[in-house]
This record gives sequence, C-alpha cells and structure tokens, in this order.
Amino acid sequence: MFGTGKYRAALTGSLMAGLCLIGTAQAREIVPFADGMARGSIVVRTGERRLYLVNGDGTAIRYAVAVGKPGKQWSGATEIDGKYYQPDWSPPREVKRDKPWLPNLIRGGSPGNPMGVAAMTLRGGEYAIHGTNRPSSIGTFASYGCIRMYNHDIADLIERVSVGTQVYVVR
Repeated sequence: MFGTGKYRAALTGSLMAGLCLIGTAQAREIVPFADGMARGSIVVRTGERRLYLVNGDGTAIRYAVAVGKPGKQWSGATEIDGKYYQPDWSPPREVKRDKPWLPNLIRGGSPGNPMGVAAMTLRGGEYAIHGTNRPSSIGTFASYGCIRMYNHDIADLIERVSVGTQVYVVR
C-alpha cells in the first residue's frame, strides 16, 4: 500500500520548514489535556475530528483531522508501525471496489496521490495517519477509516513521534 525504496524521499531541512508554511493557517495549537494518557501518545477523537499528541504535562498539541465517513469509522488502540515520506499509494480493496476507475498505484509526490507528503501506517490494518491532496476535507467525515491531516501538520507530527508510538482512536 505504501512506497518503498527509491520511491520514498526524505523531507529534510528547508523543505520541511517550507511545508509547514504551505496551505491554510496553522491548524495546530497547544491545549489543556488531562485524559491520563502517557507522554507521546496520540489520541484521535473522531467525534471532534481532532488528533492530540500528549505532552505529558497536562497539555497536548491539537491538530484538525478528517476521519472515517459514517460506516467507515473505527476505534481502538494500535501503534505506528511505519513512517513514510512521499509514499506511493495503492487503493485498498474496498476503495477499489467503490471506485474501480482508480489506478492500481499512484506514485508518491503525484498531485493525485491521496496520502499527501507523508504517512504513518498503523499496526493491524490498512489504516494510516497521513497528509492529503484534499485539504478541504480536513474537519469532516471523509475517509475510508484513515486519519487525514493537512500536509504541513503531518510533516510536523511525523517528526515528533516514532515507530511504536501508541495511538488511541476514540469516538
């Protein structure tokens, strides 16, 4: 589902800084957060369409996200099992069934790639936290279960977390 090898390019230095300035006004902010989650955990609240990165001091960084459409939402605990820059994308079986005109592979960096600039895969399924080529979808119920972020926000978040980070999706 995601790019490998020569098709992955690392975002570094000035490119990363530039991505943080592209797009809409900065969507992330530090907010009070006292849910008792461990420092560094990610909490996605689908009803709010927000993702929280827990700071461990009673605060969290809050990001606006798009979440699963009705009937496509899920909840539970998982962890990040991969981090990818400019990932290739292959539509999962369900997406391909609903949209048979989609190509079997969209290369990373292509304007038609729905993964945006980066993605973090989640253990145990076909879901990811990723950027988007449809920034107008942020704040809505739009995906097949993935968590979409503004490209500048996924570029920020992917640098703050590591493989193994705990992710909790709650309604």
